[in-house]
Amino acid sequence: MEGASFGAGRAGGAIDPVDFIKQPQTILRVTAWIFSIVVFGSIVNECYVNMDSQNAELLCIFNENESACSYGIAIGVIAFFGCIFFFVVDLYFQQISSVKDRKRAVLLDLGFSGFLSFLWFVSFCFLANQWQQTTMSSGFTQGADAARAAITFSFFSIIVWVALAVKALQRYRLGTDMSLFTTDQFAADPNAAYPGYPTAASGIESTETYQSPPFTETLDTNPKGYQVPAY
Repeated sequence: MEGASFGAGRAGGAIDPVDFIKQPQTILRVTAWIFSIVVFGSIVNECYVNMDSQNAELLCIFNENESACSYGIAIGVIAFFGCIFFFVVDLYFQQISSVKDRKRAVLLDLGFSGFLSFLWFVSFCFLANQWQQTTMSSGFTQGADAARAAITFSFFSIIVWVALAVKALQRYRLGTDMSLFTTDQFAADPNAAYPGYPTAASGIESTETYQSPPFTETLDTNPKGYQVPAY
């Protein structure tokens, strides 16, 4: 990961769409976005089923535990909008001129990714546990594949969000390259001394650069009309 400030170059630089799409961070965000759709889409569409044809009430397929379905949907929706938000932040990150604002964006990304990793871990454990306790019936069989998909992609989401947290941590560790604020007037080495007066080869200051005071060559030591008194 290269860049001058938290993984990005100077503010206002041009963004290459192809390079942006090829970035590992962008690929991970799109992958996490797709996984979130699979999880909450599977639960909403197929994980609410009837136990039998005579009962019209829809029950959560995960051991008839409404909390399990609600939790999976909530985490999926949060991850869905979170991916969109941080995708936009990544897109305009190089346009942020303030180093402090860049630091806040990276820290927010790090905290959110770490938090989502934990929530997805809880979701995977919760859904898997409730699925193991589910008593399969004729009504629940039709949503079994969707339930397994929600559990599987919850596990995959843990990996993706952990990877996003690691990428954010790497960007934070890059910090800011203070060489952006140097100019040609200063030496590249911060410990180098400022240039002094020109010196000769022997190390003694050269006097060739100095000139005689003006008008000294034309001065007359005995001005006309003036006599030196005799003592």
